[in-house]
Amino acid sequence: MKKFSVVAGILVVVSALLIIIGCTIYKVNIGKVSNNSELIEFEVQTGQTFSTIGTELKKQNLIKSEFFYKLYIKLYKIKGLEAGKYLLSENMGVEKIVETLQKGSTYNPDVISITFREGLSMKQIAELIAQKTNNKEEEVLEKASDEVYIDSLIKKYWFLNEHIKEGTYYPIEGYLFPDTYQFLNKDVTVEEIFTTMLDQMGKKLETVRVDIEESKYSLHEIVTLASMIQSEGNNIDDFGKMASVFLTRLNQKMKLQSCASAYYGDHKIMGRHPFGDSYLKKNDYNTYVVDGIPVGPISNPGMDAIQAVLHPSDTDYLYFASDKNMKVYFSKTLQEHESTIKKLREAGNWYGS
Repeated sequence: MKKFSVVAGILVVVSALLIIIGCTIYKVNIGKVSNNSELIEFEVQTGQTFSTIGTELKKQNLIKSEFFYKLYIKLYKIKGLEAGKYLLSENMGVEKIVETLQKGSTYNPDVISITFREGLSMKQIAELIAQKTNNKEEEVLEKASDEVYIDSLIKKYWFLNEHIKEGTYYPIEGYLFPDTYQFLNKDVTVEEIFTTMLDQMGKKLETVRVDIEESKYSLHEIVTLASMIQSEGNNIDDFGKMASVFLTRLNQKMKLQSCASAYYGDHKIMGRHPFGDSYLKKNDYNTYVVDGIPVGPISNPGMDAIQAVLHPSDTDYLYFASDKNMKVYFSKTLQEHESTIKKLREAGNWYGS
């Protein structure tokens, strides 16, 4: 009897292990093929079923195993496949692919995708919209400065107020959230693009609304500082230290002296135009001239830059300089800072060269 119990126990353990191994193999084989998120057009012909498309899914490298794909279809009794074109990718996995196919084809070959990276200015956004859609660059900029239109946006969005119109080149500069967006076709209007980006900005700012309300700075000032950080650096690990420099200088009544703000105030784009005497030009953006925070954002920042202003690093730095690769060098004293700039000049690697 004892011997039987031991054997039974071993069988239970072995069975459990086999089940665990089997489940693991199953999960692995219905998982994503790779991390490649590139969308592939996959067409389902009339009369095809979930089961019969398995071979083609495997052929296009959208699933790992035709056998485990069909096992999944059978286990969950998946039915009702509609003919049409679908956009699938290697990083979906069987479950996501089946879910997409079950919804029916919504594929539209005219759909356009526009990626607005962090740190683009309104002029750069206008250029990109003109490249990707049937809108002209000047039409975008005209809409971005249309007072009647801006007033309608102020009424609609909690994070916009009258301050955005006070002396700024483009009132919604800084509030067009950088992201990848899809639109039905190239005939998309400027208003639709702006609305989509502003809606996303609202969602993002809502996640830090409490922090914004507790800050000693207004939202407009926070976004303005974030835009300067975003325009000066590439590495998000530097953002907290850059915010620390700006906030410390504000506390000590020092000018912020941001090259990016001087470029923007002089209607120039960093990396495209020479710096020249931009830092001497008198305008409400140039922080070599004005005291404190400039009149408004100089680009459209992402959440990392905004978070950096809300939660800056604790440093003793008073200066930083960005080279032509947007690598940032921090200094505690003016002497160190000037030495850094000298080295960058000699290497031909400073924007002011």
